[in-house]
Amino acid sequence: MTGKEGAGMGSWNERFSQEAYVFGTEPAGFLKAHAAAIPKGASVLCVADGEGRNSVYLAELGYRVTAFDSAPAALEKARALARARGVEVAFHEAGIEGWDWSQRFDAVVGVFIQFVGPPEKARLLRRIGDAVADGGLVLLHGYHPRQRDEGYRSGGPGAVENLYTEAELRAVFAGFEVLEAREYDAELVEGEGHLGRSALVDFIARKR
Repeated sequence: MTGKEGAGMGSWNERFSQEAYVFGTEPAGFLKAHAAAIPKGASVLCVADGEGRNSVYLAELGYRVTAFDSAPAALEKARALARARGVEVAFHEAGIEGWDWSQRFDAVVGVFIQFVGPPEKARLLRRIGDAVADGGLVLLHGYHPRQRDEGYRSGGPGAVENLYTEAELRAVFAGFEVLEAREYDAELVEGEGHLGRSALVDFIARKR
C-alpha cells in the first residue's frame, strides 16, 4: 500500500496533505521488476493505492488501470501525478469495506496494504483473490514479520500480525498457480515513508 499502515484514515489523510509525495512518485521496485508478467492491455486494480505511484506507472505501460484509496488528499495527488505523466487512471475514493469487490480484473495489485490484522486481513486477501478473473494474476508486495523482529525502522505498521509470510500467502491462494514467492531483505528508497533496510515478501500467482 501507499499508506494507512498502523493509522486511521484521518491521520493518513493529514499526512498525505503535505506537498511532498510521502512514498515518492516512482513505483515500487517490485512492480518495476514484475509488471511484465501482466498481459499487455490487461485491466488492473490497484488496492489502496494512495498517491498513485503504482497505478500511474502501470497506466504508463499501457494497462487499463482502476485504483481506489480512502484518503481524499492522496487521491488529489494521484490525479495530479496522472495528469503530469499524461495518462488516465480510474481513481475512486473508497476503503476496503466500501469497494465493490464483485468487479473482476485481469490483475489485482496490492503494494504495502498491510493496514488490517486478523481476521480482516484474511478477508481482504480472499476478496483480492475473488476480484481476479480466471487466468488472471494477483501481485502482492509488503513487509515480512521480520520487519518488526529485526527492528527495522524503514516503515510498516507496528502490529506484526498485520504482516504476512510466503507460507501464509500460499495458504490463502492455495488454488492459484504460484509464479513467484520469496522472502528477502532489501534497501528501500521510496520517499520518506519507506526508507532503509527492510524485510520484504513478494508473491505473484495466477488464478486457475
